[in-house]
Amino acid sequence: MCGIVGIIGQTPVAPLLVDALKRLEYRGYDSAGVATLETGRLTRRRAEGKLVNLEKRLKEEPLDGLIGIGHTRWATHGAPNERNAHPHATKRLAVVHNGIIENFSELRAELEADGYTFETDTDTEAVAQLVTRELDRGVKPVKAVHNTLARLTGAFALAILFDGETDLLVAARRGSPLAIGHGDGEMFVGSDAIALAPFTDEITYLEDGDWAVLTANSAIIFDEAGNTVEREQKKSVGTSFLVDKGNHRHFMEKEIHEQPEVISHTLAHYLDFSKGTAKTLDLPFNFADLDRLALSACGTAYLAGVIGKYWFERFARLPVDIDIASEFRYREMPLARKSAALFVSQSGETADTLASLRYCRKEGVPIGAIVNVRESTISRESDVTLPTLAGPEIGVASTKAFTCQLSVLAALAVRAAAERRTITPDEEKALIRNLSEAPRYASQVLRLEGQIEKVARQLAQYRHVLYLGRDTNYPLALEGALKLKEISYIHAEGYAAGELKHGPIALIDEEMPVIVIAPYDRIFDKTVSNMQEVAARGGKIILITDAKGAAHATVKTLDTIVLPDVPEIIAPIVYALPVQMLAYHTAVFMGTDVDQPRNLAKSVTVE
Repeated sequence: MCGIVGIIGQTPVAPLLVDALKRLEYRGYDSAGVATLETGRLTRRRAEGKLVNLEKRLKEEPLDGLIGIGHTRWATHGAPNERNAHPHATKRLAVVHNGIIENFSELRAELEADGYTFETDTDTEAVAQLVTRELDRGVKPVKAVHNTLARLTGAFALAILFDGETDLLVAARRGSPLAIGHGDGEMFVGSDAIALAPFTDEITYLEDGDWAVLTANSAIIFDEAGNTVEREQKKSVGTSFLVDKGNHRHFMEKEIHEQPEVISHTLAHYLDFSKGTAKTLDLPFNFADLDRLALSACGTAYLAGVIGKYWFERFARLPVDIDIASEFRYREMPLARKSAALFVSQSGETADTLASLRYCRKEGVPIGAIVNVRESTISRESDVTLPTLAGPEIGVASTKAFTCQLSVLAALAVRAAAERRTITPDEEKALIRNLSEAPRYASQVLRLEGQIEKVARQLAQYRHVLYLGRDTNYPLALEGALKLKEISYIHAEGYAAGELKHGPIALIDEEMPVIVIAPYDRIFDKTVSNMQEVAARGGKIILITDAKGAAHATVKTLDTIVLPDVPEIIAPIVYALPVQMLAYHTAVFMGTDVDQPRNLAKSVTVE
C-alpha cells in the first residue's frame, strides 16, 4: 500500500506532513517525499528508502510553505528509487497517488505523441502530465482534474497541489480510501484517519468515485459525474489507534471495502505491470525443477489454496497436493524428491499449519510462507516469506486476507508457468494484464451492495442454505458456506455442482435456498443443468453470474446478482466479494456479533 496526505495549514506544513507520514509508514517504505509551495512556487524533497531518509533530507534542505502534500510509497510501477518517488511533478503541479492506473501505457503514448516528456517509470506520472496538458490548454485547475479523472482506468486515491495556487488542493478516490479532516482555518486529506489524528478528529470519508476541492475554510465534494454532494462529517473516535472502523458499522464491512486497494498492492508486489512479466522472486527453488508442489492451510486460507491448485495445474502444469493442515500433519504425507511446500496463513501463527511446516522442514523440503504478518512464527521458520499486503485484518471472518492470498497464488502460478515455459511471453503479458484489472472490477462489484443487501434480507429468513459451483467456483462455494455459517449461524454447505445428484439433492425443498456461483464460462451449461434439477424440486435459486450468464440461464431465480464480465484468472478474486457481502448483510439482519462471532478466534494457535 501507499500512504498519502495533504495539508492546507497556518504554519509551515513540511514537519506536519512528515508526522502524518510516520503514521502511514506501515503502508509503504520504499521511498517518501513531500511537496510544498514556497512563495507560491512548487518545491519538493524526496528520498529513497524509509521515512527517516526523508527527514534527514529535510533537515539539510528545509521546506517552508503553508500548503503541501506527502507520500510514503510501496512500489508498483518502476524501481523504488528517488526518481520514481512521489510526489510526481511538472512545472504546473505535483501529485501523490495510491493505487494503479491500469491504462497508463496508452495514456503515456498519447501524451508523448503530443510532445510531453516523462521522467519516471511510474503510472502516476501519466496523471500529472494529463492534468498539465489540460492546464496548458487554458482549462482551470478544478476542471482540469475533473477532465483527467474521466480518462483514468483503475483504482486510485489522488491529492494534487498546483503551482501558484496557495489555497487549493484537489483530492479524488476510486477504489482506494481517502478521508478529509476539518480544522479551524485548516484542511487535511489522508489515506487513513489515523494520519490526521494529530490535527483533527472531525472527519469526512469520501465515497467511491468522489472528488473534492479543498481550501483552508471549505471542502466541496463532487460525485463522479461532477455533481456536488453532501457527505457526513463525523467525529473519529478511534484516530489514536492504529485502525478504526472509519465510515463503516463493522470492521468486516470496512475490510470488504478495502479490497480493491489491498489487492492492487499485493499484485504489484509480485508482478511488473510495466513490462507485463511476473517478477523474479528470491525463492529457494525454481518452479521448472519441481515435480510436485504441496500446499497446506486451515479454514479460509485452505480454500484459497484449493483455488491456487487449479491455477498451478492449469497454467503451469504443475501437480499440486492440497491438504487441510490438521490432516497434513498427521497422515505422514510422502513428499517427492523434487518438491516444494507453500503454507498459507493470515496470522502466521496457526498451530496446525506451523506443525505441517515443521514436518516438511524435517523432510528437507524447501518452504515458502504466504502470510499477512511478516514477523510471525510461520514466516520466521520458512525459507522465504511471500507477503500478502492486506494490512491489519480485525474481523474474525477473513475477507481481504483471502483475496490477497488469492492474488499471491495467482501471481505465483503465472511465475511458475513462465519458468516452466507452459505459457508464451505473450500469454504471460495477457494474464498479467488480466490480473491488473482485478482491483477495478472489485470496485465495480462493491457498488452492487444495495442489491446484495436486499437478497441478504430474504436469506436471513432461512435456516439452511446450499452453495454450488464448478471449477474454481467450487472452493468459492465452500468459502461462501463457511462465511455464512460462521457469522450468521445459519447452517450452510458448499458442494461441487456435479455432486448435487449424488446425495445433496435430497435436501432440496422450498425451505432450502441454493446459491449458485456461475460466471458464463466453458462449463456454464453444465451448471445450468444442476440449477434445473433444483428448480424442478421447488428449490429457490440465487444466481451469482455475469450478464451473459444471466441471459443464458433458463431457470427462474429468487434473485440474480449480475457481476461484470471478467477474465477467467481473476474470476475467483472478484466473485469472492459478493459472497462475502451476502454473508455480512445476512449476519447484520440476524443481529449477530459480526466482527467477533461466538466460539471463534482470529488466530487459532492451538490444535
